[in-house]
Amino acid sequence: MNDDLPNIDPDLLDMPDLDKLALPAGPEHRPRILLLYGSNRERSYSRLLVQEAARLLERFGAETRIFNPSGLPLPDDAPDSHPKVQELRELMQWSEGQVWCSPERHGSMSAVLKAQIDWVPLAMGAVRPTQGKTLAIMQVSGGSQSFNALNQMRVLGRWMRMITIPNQSSVAKAFLEFDDAGRMKPSAYYDRVVDVMEELIKFTLLVRGRADYLVDRYSERKESAEALSRRVNQRSI
Repeated sequence: MNDDLPNIDPDLLDMPDLDKLALPAGPEHRPRILLLYGSNRERSYSRLLVQEAARLLERFGAETRIFNPSGLPLPDDAPDSHPKVQELRELMQWSEGQVWCSPERHGSMSAVLKAQIDWVPLAMGAVRPTQGKTLAIMQVSGGSQSFNALNQMRVLGRWMRMITIPNQSSVAKAFLEFDDAGRMKPSAYYDRVVDVMEELIKFTLLVRGRADYLVDRYSERKESAEALSRRVNQRSI
């Protein structure tokens, strides 16, 4: 083995450990999944798709909550103490996994969905509210099938330090895929939604209880060690 690594602190390296990846004793509660959608229309197909996803997740044993973005102010256009902002941030911290569903508008994800993510800081105190949580992404389109919103949400999920599952759902001509009662009709699109929710639950069960270990980073351990050293040195002056 080549030990010539002069730029690292060997005391801060964490060698991969199978024991730490073993199934933890807890938690015993049902997987907690937060679902976000990206339209405030009365008949919002992203909302209808999220509701269908929530039914599937409940069938798979999850506890679900759907955030209603109506009334959420634009980012930086209201104080953090705004009730809708506080509701969203509390749900972010409550969740262990999430589903984001956006309509595609002008070739991109909607402002309604992006605003929800923009209200969530990378850090709240010492806690990163999204780091290590699982994420499934879906989009609805009024025309032919597209993946633009999905691609943007996947990048955004990575930026929020989330574990975005490989599978995803894109529902084309969404107005044809739901009945008058708002239920999704049987189709290959519906089957893909089942696939995505099934995969999300599996990944969530794998990750929860291990998230702190999986996303623990050498650079952040090093930064913490240096900060501790500075505090100790300051006290000794």
